[in-house]
Amino acid sequence: MSKARVLIVDNDELVRMSIAELLRRDGLDAVPAGDGALALEQLKAANEAGKPFDAVISDVSMPGMSGTELLSVIREKHAGTSVVLLTGYATMESAVEAMRLGAVDYLAKPVVDEELRCSLARALREGALERENLSLRMRLEDRAALARLIGQDTRMRRVHELIEAVAPSKTNVLMSGESGTGKTLVARAIHEHSPRHDAPFVEVACGSIPEALLESELFGHVKGAFTGAIADKPGKFLAADGGTLFLDEINSASPAMQTKLLRVLQERQFEPVGSNETIEVDVRLLLASNQPLEDLVAKGEFRQDLYYRINVVCIELPALRERSSDIPMLAERFLSRIGGELGRTIVGFEDEAMVALMSYSYPGNVRELENIVERAAVLTKAQTIQLEDLPSHVAGGDTRGMLTVEGEGPWSPMPLTEALLDPERRIIQRALEANRWNRTKTAEDLEINRTTLYKKMKQLGIEERRAG
Repeated sequence: MSKARVLIVDNDELVRMSIAELLRRDGLDAVPAGDGALALEQLKAANEAGKPFDAVISDVSMPGMSGTELLSVIREKHAGTSVVLLTGYATMESAVEAMRLGAVDYLAKPVVDEELRCSLARALREGALERENLSLRMRLEDRAALARLIGQDTRMRRVHELIEAVAPSKTNVLMSGESGTGKTLVARAIHEHSPRHDAPFVEVACGSIPEALLESELFGHVKGAFTGAIADKPGKFLAADGGTLFLDEINSASPAMQTKLLRVLQERQFEPVGSNETIEVDVRLLLASNQPLEDLVAKGEFRQDLYYRINVVCIELPALRERSSDIPMLAERFLSRIGGELGRTIVGFEDEAMVALMSYSYPGNVRELENIVERAAVLTKAQTIQLEDLPSHVAGGDTRGMLTVEGEGPWSPMPLTEALLDPERRIIQRALEANRWNRTKTAEDLEINRTTLYKKMKQLGIEERRAG
């Protein structure tokens, strides 16, 4: 079990070093800092390295940033790091104010060793509880976000099956698909369902980082490695040690970066920029590309050996226009969540609005659908989303590239009732096929009762088949 890490902040060197020595004798990892600004740098560096401080002991009266100002920043930016304040001028009013700001305790100097030990023990317990609660909230939020992966489309069911299959392993996974199809959500789902779910999940958008800085971002650097490197900085590989590192838009990596990544994958070690020190890491690597990597390999723009190394399991995410039968389900789910966040009751979509949503091409995929629904929910004055609540390019029927049935060409106008029955028929048909025509299981998956399912099958002309 790793030692608890405590940062001691005091401009009096004798005080901070004596406290640090006391805590080290007690088996803690104690780090001194001479002022608030330096303390914030230490806190940031520790977080980036994936080794945050569990607690901070800080003097109140210091030049520059005071202890109470430092406390406010810690409570805002470093949740889970508890704070004990020290002062040579303790009053009841100052103690009450410190506790109101979030300090675990407020001790008068000179501090008695046993009193400090008791306060720190309480701070470590409260910090651990806060971190556990934060972790649980984040996991719940991750699971809620995974709702965007829902769908009865057969390809989405295949995505779910692959997530369940690969999550328990250390296997490298490559995700492909257009931007906005949910590659980040798939990566989070794999991490969440893996044995590493309590360890860090670190994401790097390779395409948004300049090539000159990407190496430092991934592997870190030492002070003086290049102009502007004023301090050591740990990289994302080290931050993800023991957990999962997700490299998005890996297709944008330069040939030199591809070579370095290949070495890390083969040897599980690297050197920070400007350093000769070799660091070993245990990282589960997930990668995504918004371009077909096999095409880049054929053009000589992506290393073939790296491609085969990362393409152990490939999860392909379909564009939303290729699974239009999932649009009603996704739109309703988004509307329910967004309506709750707005504190409004919005019960659904008018027929014209839903037909327009299903007729649009979604170049931005699921992310764009979510934004469209949010905009409509904010603007509507009714209890249902109307056609006029949608953006003009959606309400006007931009059907470029839209498919109603896979492989059957572009959407064409039809009566509203028929337009809405068609996706419902396909959703139920696919659910039945996926469950080998087990009606009880299908009704559970669709969150309807068996009687409703029977009626729908009869209404939609779906003939019952037997698994065979």
